[in-house]
Amino acid sequence: MSLRSLRFSMCILVVALLTLSSTGLISRAEESTVDVSGYSDAGSALAAGEKLETGREWAKAVEHYEACLKRWEKDEPITYALRRTRIHFGIDRRYADRSFEDRLLTQGRSEALDLLEDILSHVQFEYVDPVSVTRLIAHGTESLYMALGNEKFLEFHHLKADSSPVERVRQTLTRDFWNRKLQNRQDARSMVTSICEMTRGDLREVPDTAIVMEYIFGVCNALDEYSNFMTPDRYSDLFGSIQGELVGIGIEMKEEKGKGMHLLNVLLDSPAEAGGLLPDDYITEIDGVDCRDMSTDDAARLLKGQAGSRLSLTWMTPEGTSRTGDFIRRRVVIKSITKQVMLDEEAKIGYIQMKGFQNTTAAELDDALRTLEKQGMKALIWDLRGNPGGLLETAAAVLERFIDGDSLQGVLVTTKGRSPEQNQVFRANSTYANTRSYPLVLIVDELSASASEIVAGAIHDHRRGEIVGRKTYGKWSVQSIIQLPGDTGLKLTTAKFFSPADKNYAGEGIAPDIDVPTPEDLRQVSKFPGRRDDIAELMQEPEIARSLEVLERRLSLQ
Repeated sequence: MSLRSLRFSMCILVVALLTLSSTGLISRAEESTVDVSGYSDAGSALAAGEKLETGREWAKAVEHYEACLKRWEKDEPITYALRRTRIHFGIDRRYADRSFEDRLLTQGRSEALDLLEDILSHVQFEYVDPVSVTRLIAHGTESLYMALGNEKFLEFHHLKADSSPVERVRQTLTRDFWNRKLQNRQDARSMVTSICEMTRGDLREVPDTAIVMEYIFGVCNALDEYSNFMTPDRYSDLFGSIQGELVGIGIEMKEEKGKGMHLLNVLLDSPAEAGGLLPDDYITEIDGVDCRDMSTDDAARLLKGQAGSRLSLTWMTPEGTSRTGDFIRRRVVIKSITKQVMLDEEAKIGYIQMKGFQNTTAAELDDALRTLEKQGMKALIWDLRGNPGGLLETAAAVLERFIDGDSLQGVLVTTKGRSPEQNQVFRANSTYANTRSYPLVLIVDELSASASEIVAGAIHDHRRGEIVGRKTYGKWSVQSIIQLPGDTGLKLTTAKFFSPADKNYAGEGIAPDIDVPTPEDLRQVSKFPGRRDDIAELMQEPEIARSLEVLERRLSLQ
């Protein structure tokens, strides 16, 4: 099957690792560093998480509960606390999204209900696992119940949390509508309509559309963590990431309460890089507004602007120096290949760092390979550390550069879903004339996910090279991007993918051939692996040093 003829589908790690924003901002959750070993039992750990919830530190609370569940697996109170926290985090995020406010909350009730029915239809027929309408709508009722206790929702709609009308509505939801049995989408529409009319009696400040929106987002709460409804801005952002460009200043950041926006990365050739921003800086003010206690989404709202507009920032360096600067928002190209270099001139070992799988990735890889091959490259280190994934078709396309059709019938990856169109086999193109055969090492880590794992699975099963680093993230599912009315979208898990040997490593990840654990002395670890400009320093990174040893030994035997 030709890659060009396939239906558009995504194989990308979303929310947990990478979300692109049209502000020219990337908000990414890092691998959790939360240490819960100091808690004697699950109860004390739960109390600490609830304290974070009280302070509306939803992102930190999510990380805390996730870390707790790794220690106390299947603990019911912590499992529920994590779900509750994720719901509140989602409510805060959408009420910080200008497109949600301006384009979705302004819809009429009938239009919003049509959108809800549309989403229910797609979930019923295309989601990877069957889910009943009763379960889907019950999660919508839960979301509305939570919203009526969420400060951001209440503030926006001019309500008081402890008011009698709010409490009456919440009691009615639990008494009359919680887990109500529903047969079909029409039953669901009728029930949500009844809830709108019931709510209007007590909470006239809340428009019907806001009620329906909680059901739209709540439906997705019943699905896996990779499925979600996208507002117009987030839908547009996703396609910007696929095309490899955005408008803004080009930063990757994460909130840290009291310190500001921690810069996890600064995109190459971006206004941020040109203006002196560096990874590990903290943005403290945006156009004169203090953002040290803001959420990432609230800060993103301030960063948003048209191409050509000016932005003033104040930031703090890791050394404690405060700096200010003006930046002009513009189109920023997101490069998949962020570094290509000949690491060992004598042995002719090349190095390519790839940070995503987008429409331009295969062409970028071809250019990088040609450049290194002109310098006499005899072996390659391919670095996928921190690569959260991207397009399924792109992963298959780049693999064709290294794997031919001679083994395992040329299979690179297969997908399996409920609908026949989701059952696909991607094979190496037998007519591709430039498959490389030189020695290869693939570097991965705990943030190598999705499309990165497709590559790792194929390299492993075809025995095409050795894998060095740490076990991968463990996301082995495919998301289809479905366009919905009003420039919104639905990212829906529609299939699981399998390695050429028909293995799925969901929740497990692929173990490397050569494990390079994170050194106990964290001073030896680069916080931004592969970004170093100095080749000597780059070669000192533990994973790269080990990869060089592997290839030098391999070349010496030829």
